[in-house]
Amino acid sequence: MPKLETLPQHFLNTSQKYNAKKAAVRQKEFGIWREFSWQESLDEVRAFALGMLALGLDRGDRVATIGDNDREYYWGYLALQAAGGVPVGMFTDASPKEVSYIVGHSEARFVLAKDQEQVDKMLEVRESIPAVEKVIYWDDRGLWNYEDDWLLSFDEIKALGLDLHQKDPERFITEVERGNASDYATFCYTSGTTGLPKGAMLTHNNLVSSAELFDAVDPRYDTDNYVSMLPMGWIGEPALGVAPHCVQGVVVNFPESPETVQPNVREIAPEGVLYNSRLWDSLIGMVQVRMNDSTPVNRFLYNTFLPIGYKFADKILNKQSAGPLLKLQYWLGDLLVFSPLRDQMGFTNIRAGYTAGAALSPDAMRFFHALGVNLKQIYGSTEVCGGATIHENGDIKFASVGKPAPSIEVRIGERQEIQIAGPTVFAGYFKNDAATQDSIQTDADGKRWFCTGDAGYIDDDGHVIYLDRIKEMLMLSTGDEFAPQFIEGRLKFSPYIKDVMSLGGPDRDFVGALVIMDFENTGFWAEKRRIGYTTYADLAQRTEVYDLIKEVVAEVNSSLPETGRVKRFVVMHKEFDADDAEMTRSRKLRRNVLYDRYSAIVDAIYDGRDEIKVTTEVQYQDGSTNVMETGLRVMTLGAEA
Repeated sequence: MPKLETLPQHFLNTSQKYNAKKAAVRQKEFGIWREFSWQESLDEVRAFALGMLALGLDRGDRVATIGDNDREYYWGYLALQAAGGVPVGMFTDASPKEVSYIVGHSEARFVLAKDQEQVDKMLEVRESIPAVEKVIYWDDRGLWNYEDDWLLSFDEIKALGLDLHQKDPERFITEVERGNASDYATFCYTSGTTGLPKGAMLTHNNLVSSAELFDAVDPRYDTDNYVSMLPMGWIGEPALGVAPHCVQGVVVNFPESPETVQPNVREIAPEGVLYNSRLWDSLIGMVQVRMNDSTPVNRFLYNTFLPIGYKFADKILNKQSAGPLLKLQYWLGDLLVFSPLRDQMGFTNIRAGYTAGAALSPDAMRFFHALGVNLKQIYGSTEVCGGATIHENGDIKFASVGKPAPSIEVRIGERQEIQIAGPTVFAGYFKNDAATQDSIQTDADGKRWFCTGDAGYIDDDGHVIYLDRIKEMLMLSTGDEFAPQFIEGRLKFSPYIKDVMSLGGPDRDFVGALVIMDFENTGFWAEKRRIGYTTYADLAQRTEVYDLIKEVVAEVNSSLPETGRVKRFVVMHKEFDADDAEMTRSRKLRRNVLYDRYSAIVDAIYDGRDEIKVTTEVQYQDGSTNVMETGLRVMTLGAEA
């Protein structure tokens, strides 16, 4: 192959290198891991790519894709790129309204929709997406009786491709070779925390560069296993899954279902994983709850060796000698406690774990390092292919998000804004020149800087310290400023807290909080203490639960400056819900929506009330609804907190 500039060119090169000798992908089906070689993957990608060309796909055409990750999704994704198309990934749980917006805004000509659930969404919004010519599905369960020529199966497209291949055996390679580094590889829609999602246009050079620069920090090998579980609508999967698969030959493994991800991860034991902060927090909660419910011997061992783990991790991370005694103690702790815990989490072979998205608290980072998990923070965004900074081995600071990755530059602009330049910076927003101009600054040397909108600074060691979104840094009436996400991250370290929104503003003189209880862990805690409850709302308002949450808040407050401490909070009667637009699909809070929707609760926190009545609409399985009134308590912490 004369050049390797695009993902399909790398994929073709890797496939020809390994052909039938090595597994490219695995997928668990009916309890068995099925392997598919690089040659089999190449055959599938070629057939589907040529089939799309036969269907009329032109270079540059957008194709929306939606469904749970599996081998057909990857093959289809790469095939579209090989034919010159531009995949537009969507979140699997996107509502019909969200689907309609992205498909329509991207001007997609075709849609790849995995199964009946996703096809039904397309049929529901069909009138609002007139540019879509065909919807192609690859899981036909439940679709056998759908009589509609708007729908085609994956196999029907492959059949068209096989016919074209017989007529023109060189067509596939010709199309792949036509690709250039500057071609669009994918449109990835932003989370839309403050408005409608924007379509970030990412090139093949962006994705290939991302794979190469992170390989320079944490090398990937063709023997590595990657478990594909991040949504294709988020930049994480194309950047950490698709690109390393093509460029470094990493083996991709697909879980049997979303419900079996954790046991499947344990079976594969990948060398690296990327979880968002919520998943890392949930693993901590799982460990803590299981230990609380374990045998006295196990609890004794855990409580004895965890402090040793912390001490050992602190020594290593501070580049100090652990000493022979501490090394021996840690080795014993690893044998008896840490190694079994890593095995339960699927981290037997892990070289590095990554967290991205909402910031993970320093407490959580330190916890995993104590267990022997080399957890690193990645900082970036869709517009820079997911990652711009990363912790390097032996240079990890829990309060930072690492140093700029190779070939990436970071500077601090006005209002402490983090700005990023390098080969991973996106081309711009589709059909939104104004937003592109607002986001990109070009300096006198022609270098393009992406303005992140995040506040932060660079410390003396070159580490980037992330504070919060600039627009979300809150000022109190006292003139004191605080970073809501920092407080929220510390509180979510507790296994009993799932989500938090910190409150404040120029007309507020202290920090308040809306707390979302972790129903599973708190429910387990309550049952162990024979505390009866019926519903989420009922448990959330129990006096014992408020006392439990108060202890957590007081402990976090003790590590915060006086002006940043939570003085009053409410344990909410329901979880924040992406379907209600309260969070993005990547689980970021839509603060403006939450402030507006729960304004009465916020007012109660700040006007001194001890309780507020709220009404909640409950929808039952039969579709009927009922309005229920719930009394929410407002908890005040003493000055000593």
